[in-house]
Amino acid sequence: MKKLDAFEKEVLTDYEAGVLKSTSPSKTDLAKFKAAATATFIKDKRINIRLSSPDLMDIQARAMEEGIPYQTFIASVLHKFAAGRLYEKPSRIARKTTSEN
Repeated sequence: MKKLDAFEKEVLTDYEAGVLKSTSPSKTDLAKFKAAATATFIKDKRINIRLSSPDLMDIQARAMEEGIPYQTFIASVLHKFAAGRLYEKPSRIARKTTSEN
């Protein structure tokens, strides 16, 4: 388990002390959440893209690190970029180069 930051520790302490209680969403909120989730995951458009072999191999390796299919990984990266939530995390794999020296 990863280490908790100060805020997470405070929330955990409050929950364990009984200060915070788990609640169920109202039927209206639940319906709103379900509609938002459904709209987020509808894939109604298809695209074709050409990639270099080394880039595709790197994408496939990163997807394998995440434990998901590479096409799902690509869609996830594009979604995060479009939503302004994409940030770079260093890979554990070595980058393959295309230059010939």
